[in-house]
Amino acid sequence: MTDQQGQDYSFDFTGKTAIITGSTGGIGQDIARLFHRFGANVVVSGRSLAAGEAIAEELGERAIFQPLDVTQDAQIDACITRALDTFGQINFHINNACFYPDPGLDATRDEWLNSVNVNLISGAIFVGKVAPHIKAAGGGAIVNLSSTSAKTGRAGTLLYPASKAAILNVTKNEAVTLAPDNIRVLAVIPAWTWSPSIEKATGDIETADRIGATFHPRGRVGRGDEVARAVAFACAEGAAFMSGTEILVDGVYSVIVPDQGKDPRI
Repeated sequence: MTDQQGQDYSFDFTGKTAIITGSTGGIGQDIARLFHRFGANVVVSGRSLAAGEAIAEELGERAIFQPLDVTQDAQIDACITRALDTFGQINFHINNACFYPDPGLDATRDEWLNSVNVNLISGAIFVGKVAPHIKAAGGGAIVNLSSTSAKTGRAGTLLYPASKAAILNVTKNEAVTLAPDNIRVLAVIPAWTWSPSIEKATGDIETADRIGATFHPRGRVGRGDEVARAVAFACAEGAAFMSGTEILVDGVYSVIVPDQGKDPRI
């Protein structure tokens, strides 16, 4: 698709390089696959060596796997160095690595610190380290994965939604800070999305869809590739004037009131 000036707004990432944290499974894996399909060089990263190597092998040319624990600064540095050594530049960074366990009010201080460290602090530190390289490449985009839990109340949880809510504010501040460097920063906000965590909770996708239909007027849970497409849009030229904002991928989850979207008339 082109505009009146002939600007191409298709998802063509040929020659671009993307680092995707937590991309050895779940939504991150779908993001890696989609970016690769759109022509990007992809750095798959995460803690699962077997899964990461398998994905890189599946994708083949223009894909590498870099082991990564985002809480270790030296490993963040190694990931950035590997990307530059292999592909020469970095254009996109996707903060997707996440820690889900959440005992709510029963959480210990260590559990709080671990959740915030993985979900919030590590992503912010990664941005600080990778942004100069994106600037050196002429600019690009950073996408932080948040969650609809950042905007709602849910019984029994505290850690995960608190960290995901903080990501939204961090996104705004990163966007303002990095705008002069031609770096855009956006947050993508999925609702329930089929992934290992949802599979663990529900057992299979049919059950997940049946339960999810209660909360999502679209009648099912999301799919990882649907979130991936939103991330790709955030990085594409079609979103060139978007930064510091949020993209909801939630099947209308966030806008329904307690009547759950049903006709309230008696």
